[in-house]
Amino acid sequence: MVRMTSLADTIQAIPVQSMDTALADSFILGFDTETTGTISGKDSIVSASLVLRYPHKDFTSEVTQSWVINPRMPMHPAASRVNGFTDEFLATHGANQVDSIHEISDIIIAFLLRNIPVLSYNAPFDIAMLNGDMHKIGLADVTTELRDRDTENFLTHTQRELLVLDPLVIDRAVSHRPGPRKLIDTTQYYGVYPHGDFHTALADTVATVDVMREIIRLHDDIASLELTDLMPRQRFWYEQWQTSFNEYLRSKNRPQIKGSWL
Repeated sequence: MVRMTSLADTIQAIPVQSMDTALADSFILGFDTETTGTISGKDSIVSASLVLRYPHKDFTSEVTQSWVINPRMPMHPAASRVNGFTDEFLATHGANQVDSIHEISDIIIAFLLRNIPVLSYNAPFDIAMLNGDMHKIGLADVTTELRDRDTENFLTHTQRELLVLDPLVIDRAVSHRPGPRKLIDTTQYYGVYPHGDFHTALADTVATVDVMREIIRLHDDIASLELTDLMPRQRFWYEQWQTSFNEYLRSKNRPQIKGSWL
C-alpha cells in the first residue's frame, strides 16, 4: 500500500543523484494534475499528486502526497465530466491555492535539485499548468525557480534545467503500434492495472510510474540511459515523432503540430 505522508520530510533522506545514474537505478518522482480546463495561465490545477518511487521497488514502497485545491475559478464543464470535480465540491473541500502551489512547486524543485527526474505522462501539459499557477501566485516558472535556488550545485545558471521523464515520448520511440496512446491505452498495452480509478491524480500518477517501470524492464537501452542524456534523447525522439506525424497530417490536409517538447 502506498504511504500517504509529507514528501517535504522524505526529501531530507534522499541523496543527490549523480547525473551518470542509469534510469533503472534512479529515484523517480511521479507528477499528475487534474485541472479546470486545458489552457495554462488561464485554467488552474484542482488536484495534484506526487509519487516517489524508489529504485528497484514497486508501488508498495512509494511515498505519496495529494492535494485538492480550490482554483478560485469555475470548472469547465468538459473538464468536470472527465475528472468529476465540481465547483461546489472544490469550494467546500479545496485547499488554499497559494499555499498548495507553493508546496507542490517547492517539493518538485527540491527533488530536481537532487537530480531526481519528475515523471509525467505528456509532461508538457502538467508542467505548463504548474507554471501557469506559479505565475498566478507571484512565482517564476519551475525552471527559473530551480536555477535561482540551485546554490549548492556546480552547474552554471544556464546549465541547470528541468529533468523530466515522459513515458508518452519514450513509448512512441520504443513501441511502434497503431492506435491511440492515452494513458489508459498505454497501461493496457503494458499490462498495468491502476490502483484506483483513472482520472484521479493519484491513480494516474501511480499508473504512469508503473508504465515507466515496464518500459525500463522491457528495454535495456532505456534502462541504461543515463540521467545526463535523458532530456536530449527525449527531445530527439519527440522531433522524430513530430516529423512523422506531420507527414501524416499533411496527407490528410490537416493542420500540423508546431513547437517543441520541453
